Amino acid sequence: MPDITAVNALDRDGFVALLGQTFEHAPWVAERAFGASPFTDVADLHAAMMRVVRDAAQAERLAFLNGHPELAGPEARARSMTADSVSEQGSAGLDRLSAADLDRFDRLNAAYRTKFGFPFIVAVRGRSRDEILALFEQRLSRDAATEAEATLAEIAAITRMRLDRIVLEIGP
Repeated sequence: MPDITAVNALDRDGFVALLGQTFEHAPWVAERAFGASPFTDVADLHAAMMRVVRDAAQAERLAFLNGHPELAGPEARARSMTADSVSEQGSAGLDRLSAADLDRFDRLNAAYRTKFGFPFIVAVRGRSRDEILALFEQRLSRDAATEAEATLAEIAAITRMRLDRIVLEIGP
């Protein structure tokens, strides 16, 4: 596991190879964040990557959001998600749902996508199925602007956990 000094020493190709899948199907985030190096720590690296997402054109950000799999959705059932998504959804037991739970997730996923135009995204690691379902219901009641910010906050949580598994944090 490289530390931030090793990450800072990488050339663009090495940086993207190491961090390109931190943001779901979006190596462009790492490509653009590379220019902000050197990074003082993992938090600085993560902040630079989140700035790239926030600064992306609306259409590009929407395409990025739509690159995320639905919770317990068709990609999960077909086992065609990224390894990170498989691990994360599995950590919350979403790979072991009853038919009734799958039906409930399908209905919520459809309602959410219809309302907001992208899949429901939540940091599932450390949350139970019931907590996730409660958040799903709560977030469905929000307006689009509030939900867009909540989605970016969840992406920040997901990607920070991923970075913490990739880059060694070294104390002062």
